[in-house]
Amino acid sequence: MSGGNERASDEQANTERASSERSFDTRSSNERSSNERSFDERSFDELVAEAEQVSVEGWDFSWLHGRATEQRPSWGYQRLLGERMARVNAALDLQTGGGEVLAGLPALAPLTVVTESWPPNVAKATALLHPLGVAVVVDADEPPLPFGDNAFDLVSSRHPVTTWWAEIARVLRPGGSYFSQQVGPASVFELVEYFLGPLPAEVKQARDPEQARRKAEVVGLEVVDVRFEKLRTEFLDIGAVIYFLRKVIWMVPGFTVDQYRDRLRELDQHLRQAGPFVATTTRFLIEARKPPGN
Repeated sequence: MSGGNERASDEQANTERASSERSFDTRSSNERSSNERSFDERSFDELVAEAEQVSVEGWDFSWLHGRATEQRPSWGYQRLLGERMARVNAALDLQTGGGEVLAGLPALAPLTVVTESWPPNVAKATALLHPLGVAVVVDADEPPLPFGDNAFDLVSSRHPVTTWWAEIARVLRPGGSYFSQQVGPASVFELVEYFLGPLPAEVKQARDPEQARRKAEVVGLEVVDVRFEKLRTEFLDIGAVIYFLRKVIWMVPGFTVDQYRDRLRELDQHLRQAGPFVATTTRFLIEARKPPGN
């Protein structure tokens, strides 16, 4: 994949990076009540009209509750981050989104700073985190980071678009750690390929956790943990698909209902006759430490 499609792979990480655990319902489709399936009774045009009109600002995915499900990684990123945050004096969260992850932690470091580039998320993070004493720094998510060398004991990031390993190593204090949950290779690509067609192997292999390990080691970090999981995601109605693709614009670049109406109608029929559209979400956890004395 090239051009806009390459961006779909490189930037798919933004899918959920601002919510503590994406607000999809975690129950399977078989566990839902008949009341929660009332959308099945509405026409294709009604579901499309609703999904086109709902706001997609910010990174709250609660509109999908009852309409999509997502299995969560077993390790519990937010809990693990909270354990690490309680042990440090200075922490930096990169690409914090709306700040929901940090706001949900039981305690923050005495000095906690976050970065974010997207204006709606900056406003949301500021409102949520300033009362907790967190500084929100507007940053373009490109190097260099606006901080001095050896500034933080902990650098974290949940689903970063890009991991700037050299900059992370620079701002970490000796003995400090980078802790991150990231989108893995070919995440939700069943849905992406439904609309874009088959993608090249090199695109599907991007964001591999072993690549992340090698990049961390190249800049002198010691990787102490890498975990990888494949998880089940279900879309239950066509409105959920449209909302998802409108909100996560890099999955199918340039997505509009008008452009893909025929494919959407075919998918709507599949959902009504065969049940949920199933996709595979991939996630990996990585922790890397800066050696003491570096």
